[in-house]
Amino acid sequence: MNTPAILFEDAEALVINKPAGLPLDRPRAGGRSLEDELEGLKLNFQRAPAPVHRLDRDTSGCLLLARNPKALKRFAAAFEARTVEKVYLGIVDGRIEQDEGTIELALSKVSTAKDGWRMIPARKGKPAVTHWRKVAEHAGRTLVEFRPETGRTHQIRVHAASGLGAALLGDPVYGDGKGAPRTMLHAAVLRVPRDGKPSIIAAAPFPTDFTAAGFEPEPTPPDDV
Repeated sequence: MNTPAILFEDAEALVINKPAGLPLDRPRAGGRSLEDELEGLKLNFQRAPAPVHRLDRDTSGCLLLARNPKALKRFAAAFEARTVEKVYLGIVDGRIEQDEGTIELALSKVSTAKDGWRMIPARKGKPAVTHWRKVAEHAGRTLVEFRPETGRTHQIRVHAASGLGAALLGDPVYGDGKGAPRTMLHAAVLRVPRDGKPSIIAAAPFPTDFTAAGFEPEPTPPDDV
């Protein structure tokens, strides 16, 4: 696997285009992970960069890495304060009637010996909010833009399945896992504000497997992206 493409770079931050299928942590069964790429992402710095947030193994797109501990702390605080803007694209397995909306479903983690762990909508769970809009339809599937306001584990995946009523294509946990070799979710845009410096702004190219599924990127991005 080639070193992930760099979408943004300065003295304290990198944003890479994480490939689908690359986990952040070393799998128990072995195999490559982001840890194997960090040495090659030093780029003449003494210290290897560290991921600030998480993307699921199957999720492609913008991943922010901090190049020093102080930057890591500041960026993590920005995510915690919800000042970071994140835009995802996902292909859901079904048609969506509305053009846009907001999903507010609190999430809680459950675990069973048979199925392992997963997130479920739960009244007493942690608040989770996702704004969405329909981008395109093709062959009974819908390309949806998601703008999560919160950053809960598996938030978009659960909100698609339980909020939109159509799971992400290929999702083996919240859908049937069919129709695609991976969960079709892509971190398309990331904007991180910084005090006294220009914001970090990165956009990841439209995935080729999304194109193969019959979808194309929008001709002109919305002005607020």
